[in-house]
Amino acid sequence: MIILAATPIGNLGDASRRLVEALEGAEAVAAEDTRIAVKLMRGLGIENRPRLIALHEHNERERSAELVELAREADLLVLTDAGMPAVSDPGYELVRAAVAAEVTVTALPGPSAVVTALALSGLPTDRFCFEGFLPRRGRAAVLGALAAETRTLVFFESPHRIGDSLRALAEAFGPERRAAVCRELTKLHEEVARGTLAELAARFAEGARGEIALVVEGAPARAADEGAAVEEVLALAASGERLKDAAARVAAATGLSKRDLYESALRRR
Repeated sequence: MIILAATPIGNLGDASRRLVEALEGAEAVAAEDTRIAVKLMRGLGIENRPRLIALHEHNERERSAELVELAREADLLVLTDAGMPAVSDPGYELVRAAVAAEVTVTALPGPSAVVTALALSGLPTDRFCFEGFLPRRGRAAVLGALAAETRTLVFFESPHRIGDSLRALAEAFGPERRAAVCRELTKLHEEVARGTLAELAARFAEGARGEIALVVEGAPARAADEGAAVEEVLALAASGERLKDAAARVAAATGLSKRDLYESALRRR
């Protein structure tokens, strides 16, 4: 079978007993970075030296068929650098190939930066969605589509882009939307900074250090008057604002669909 094994996201003490036992008995390990896998085993005091196979974003599609066949003969343990394989990390293509080939897939649950950040954020946890890393290109369109999302949002972000992303979020969602920047979770310098998007954008304007998970409050659920919203879009457009920008601004404020507002305003012009 294929065994997806969650690894510590920072503190080695979070390694489960099942993970340790699996590493001690593994014959083959597919790892996102074999060097980090070796470091993990050394840190956990594991003397076993299994066959290590590189499985990362650049080769996963090509190697999946080979690894599925390997898993027919012996258990294949799958590791990423931190957290659960297949969640914003290599593993999805392998699981899909295994399911298609009717090879058993199981998991050793463990640490997750997504739910750890969510739990620490102080924001609603009853409904949430994970959006991974924000794209480098087309970010405005992605955030525009998410502006009316009422569930709590969880993102990953790199240290040097966090300031730009917070500014973009404040512009798309409104500066008063609450958020939490969760940095270096489970590590010595763990930090959870809570505040509005405007406050956090100012605080992290020069970036930050370490691994970052960003949690953002969902849009307030409101029964907005679409007719009045379209009139507001038209008024903003009449004052010189581009119609698409006006629709995006009103959508962010009302929770209505940007596309519906834009198309309705276009017909009314």
